[in-house]
Amino acid sequence: MIFLVVLASVLILVTTIFQFQEINKDYHQDRMERKEEQIRQSIDLAIQKTTYPVTPENLGLIFKNEIYEIAVVQNMNFNLYSLDGQLIKSSRPKFENDSISMCLDAEILNKLEASVDKRYVEERAAAGDKYQASYTYISDNKFKPIGILNLPYFEDNSFNDKELREFLWRLGGVYFLMLLIAIAFAFFISKYITRSLETISDMMERTDLTRRNEKIFIDSPGEEIEKLISSYNAMIDELGQSAVKLARSEREQAWREMAKQVAHEIKNPLTPMRLSVQSFERKFDPKDPKIKEKVAEYSKTLIQQIDTMSSIASAFSNFAEMPAQQNETLNVVKIVKLALDIFNEDYIHFIAEEEEIIAKLDRTQLIRVVTNLVKNAIQAVPEVSSPRILVSVASEKDMVKISVADNGVGILDEHSDKIFEPKFTTKTSGMGLGLGMVKNIVETYKGSINFTSKPGKGTVFCVRFPRAL
Repeated sequence: MIFLVVLASVLILVTTIFQFQEINKDYHQDRMERKEEQIRQSIDLAIQKTTYPVTPENLGLIFKNEIYEIAVVQNMNFNLYSLDGQLIKSSRPKFENDSISMCLDAEILNKLEASVDKRYVEERAAAGDKYQASYTYISDNKFKPIGILNLPYFEDNSFNDKELREFLWRLGGVYFLMLLIAIAFAFFISKYITRSLETISDMMERTDLTRRNEKIFIDSPGEEIEKLISSYNAMIDELGQSAVKLARSEREQAWREMAKQVAHEIKNPLTPMRLSVQSFERKFDPKDPKIKEKVAEYSKTLIQQIDTMSSIASAFSNFAEMPAQQNETLNVVKIVKLALDIFNEDYIHFIAEEEEIIAKLDRTQLIRVVTNLVKNAIQAVPEVSSPRILVSVASEKDMVKISVADNGVGILDEHSDKIFEPKFTTKTSGMGLGLGMVKNIVETYKGSINFTSKPGKGTVFCVRFPRAL
């Protein structure tokens, strides 16, 4: 819109200047022809009244004084030349060789002779001003040429140029006002259009598969915007349906994987139990003097396998159990220190920046988080010559930060994205539910957990819980 206004302004400016030039050209041409006709009529009248014979030789005598009278009456100077181009008389008081030709060029005489209407006009420039010079024949009463009339006509465009400048100033003011109006109008139009687009853009940025997405509703949108909104809302409906199907599929897949894991973990102790029972049945002899020792050994083996199955069941039960949000006001420093008392390793160290940092958490769940992280750290340092585990508690703005750092084997980059997934583990034993359970507990209390690790140098787990205000 702004470009069109500017383009129209330039085009009208060029057209206006061209039109003024054409008007000036037509005006001067008409005025010169009128003056020429008036002077010719005055010359014809002087020829009719003269007492001298009308011959080329007497032309200077005929217009000895009349030439000045005609020039004064017509307010226009002119010159009289002989048929061979010699200057005979000029209305100017004195001849000025620099502006009046004493002899006409042969080219002018030839073009005048060759013209159909016996009239020739040439354009010249003198002292930076343009002027035209017309040449016509002067005839006697019998229409026989006796001389040449030369009418120099200087174009005075000062008045027209002034009018043109004033007109352009007015036109420029009008178009400048139109430009401002166009800018304002374009601004409001663009704001009206982009307001809808910004709303759509914001909604698209907030689109998330993990939650329910809102549809877009805008009052009186344009046709194109309405189509875009309809497409977005249809996409949201499809996305919601796809999310439901995906969640259902993921849950089913998770249960299948969990069932496979449970079956696998239970089969492990069942096999030695079966072998033990078969062996005991085959070798059982009531009369054997060592029968009591064998029964005790057999019972011990079965009890060990039963304990293994019980620990498996407890691990899955703990993972599936959602911690209750009791929001008990606790001194996190004290509880973390208490959780470390069950560990006997002398390379476990504890530091706290403050003696008391208060948060609303469940005591049991907080202990589970700390013990699981410390157990993982202990399992990461068995091959280190000088193992070290540092547990720290500190305040971080409105959060309490619990860190567990070790100098163990670290976590490989390809395992970083899977470290909190249930059932994932890099150890040869265990079911990989510890960190998944920790993440579940932390997120239940609106906290966060993350880690940094360098293979071969160690790992740092950081847990953050909101502080009690």
